[in-house]
Amino acid sequence: MGKILFAGIILTYRCNARCHMCNTWRYPTRPGEEIKPDIYEKLPAVDTLNVTGGEPFMREDLEDIIPVLRKKTKRLVISTNGFFTRKILKLASRHRDVGIRISIEGLPRVNDELRGIKDGFDRALRTLIRLHDMGARDIGFGITVSDRNTGDLMELYRLSRMLGFEFATAAVHNSFYFHKFDNGFAEPERAADEVRKLVNEQLKSKRAKEWFRAYFNHGLINYIRGGARLLPCGMAHDSFFLDPMGEVLPCNVLYKPMGNLRTAEFGSIWGSEAAEEARLMVKNCRKNCWMTGSVSQAMKKNIWRPAGWIAARKLAPWRLACGGIVRRPGHNG
Repeated sequence: MGKILFAGIILTYRCNARCHMCNTWRYPTRPGEEIKPDIYEKLPAVDTLNVTGGEPFMREDLEDIIPVLRKKTKRLVISTNGFFTRKILKLASRHRDVGIRISIEGLPRVNDELRGIKDGFDRALRTLIRLHDMGARDIGFGITVSDRNTGDLMELYRLSRMLGFEFATAAVHNSFYFHKFDNGFAEPERAADEVRKLVNEQLKSKRAKEWFRAYFNHGLINYIRGGARLLPCGMAHDSFFLDPMGEVLPCNVLYKPMGNLRTAEFGSIWGSEAAEEARLMVKNCRKNCWMTGSVSQAMKKNIWRPAGWIAARKLAPWRLACGGIVRRPGHNG
């Protein structure tokens, strides 16, 4: 079995949010059918684990699950809507090396409308501030870009810089996981223009990490416009998702169970015929998804691609001074 770089652990399909881009909350799992902490002991060593949902903090046994997962990975990040402040602070106080990423879809009015949570922005921001005050090191928030919130993108990014928090981006997708098949952009160029502003700001940063995020957002522009994926997808090859019932899946878009951890060891699942069928599905997939889980690993494996793109744009002012032709940062390629 080759090295596993990323795994998305879907702890539950229960959620207190009512997001416009996701209907998972309409199809909640029952606590009794969600796998217990001992099943997570079967997971292999993974470079990065992202714990997600639904809303992970709706699991009453989350405090028992996190220590098991922490042993399996170099980096563990929990994605949450930030509503359950006390639970989040309690867990963060016990596991200070665990990252927390809170989803915020815009400034207060837009966020609460799109997330369907009264005072959701207030609760999320309050959670972030209190995490910061207690000394949490790996915290941040992110936005899922859609037609309805592109106008708030840059303000959220500048807020993240003011507060010193990490800032993540995604765009609306369709999949079995979200129970959504009508997500899309009525005005893709408007959304692309806003993301391009973000790319330009990130390229001005003194932090190399921001430059690579600029490349990710360059790919997000390409996805929004309906372009072919810029980097190959490694899902089912070096990455996977695990659903709340124990099914090992290639990703959160293609539903192709490779095996269940309740009844089998991970190694036998990963080497199974069903896993090979899943890899073939990934190879032939034309959904062109551009999500952090798969893209971050693809960027590391094909580092020359984002590095070359960054170098070309960081050198642009020098080329311009020397009379060269400069392509704007939003140009594909």
